[in-house]
Amino acid sequence: MTEAPVSRFRSLLRWALPVLLAVLLLPSWILFFSGGMLAVYGWLALISVGQLLAPLTILVLMVHAIRKRRFSRPMWVTSALALVALWPGLWGFGVLVMAFPYDIERSVPPATVRLPSNEPIRVAWGGDRLAVNYHVSTPDQRWAYDLVVEPAAHGSEDPEDYGCYGTPVVAPVSARVHYSTDGAPDHTPGAVSNDMQNPTGNTVVLALDTETYLVIAHLKTGSVLVEAGDQVQEGEPIGACGNSGNTSEPHIHIHHQRQDPRNRPLNFSEGLPLYFRDHDGAAMPEGGVKISNGKVTLAGAKVKHSLTE
Repeated sequence: MTEAPVSRFRSLLRWALPVLLAVLLLPSWILFFSGGMLAVYGWLALISVGQLLAPLTILVLMVHAIRKRRFSRPMWVTSALALVALWPGLWGFGVLVMAFPYDIERSVPPATVRLPSNEPIRVAWGGDRLAVNYHVSTPDQRWAYDLVVEPAAHGSEDPEDYGCYGTPVVAPVSARVHYSTDGAPDHTPGAVSNDMQNPTGNTVVLALDTETYLVIAHLKTGSVLVEAGDQVQEGEPIGACGNSGNTSEPHIHIHHQRQDPRNRPLNFSEGLPLYFRDHDGAAMPEGGVKISNGKVTLAGAKVKHSLTE
């Protein structure tokens, strides 16, 4: 091979990495904004590229720059693309997250149910905005809620110090029990348990008439009262509030999704809007926290079921 073709080959080779990054990133971002399960695939692809290929690329560039002591045009382009790719990689660590791009008006069918407790509820996290609901950054929990009974958010390691712990959790709607799980331990409150093996803990999943699913999670160990195939009536006790799964303190987690969650990884489903009725607040009550002098205070809505079944 003569010198000229070799030079052209090397020049093309220098552009291989930025072209690869561009080929991976562009379709992933297009999918991410496509809606439905395509958006979930795009989200997973962006996170995968961001956590695997982007750091490796940046490391290679740094080593090359130290050895050669110069940055060529392909290297500058590669650096820019690697930084763009790295952003979604940070989402998995809760850094610089963005709301998952589902449109609430186009995400159908929504579900409208009663609150899953008869106690006065504080909405720790809930709503359609990242500022009031950290769940909105994930596809299946786009409109999820974390509900507590006060006292809460005080950091005690004793679950009995939390108002929610052990309080009855009731069926938010008349439906068939799709499946339930029990036996997962309640973790010590006060710090995130990081239970990635069983993130929802003790769970009841209801199959709705819309062929969608209502997931109620983090129930107290040994408290689940229903099993697959049971027909539950709205307001009927199904378990008790606990601290099982990936959680920081006793609370009731509830969300609505399209795909069957059984044997399906968390975050690999399409989240759907969830509204509450028959209470003294908004249909989609918002959560949120305030931090003052290092102290966390719950600032979300207070709501209470207002009808007696």
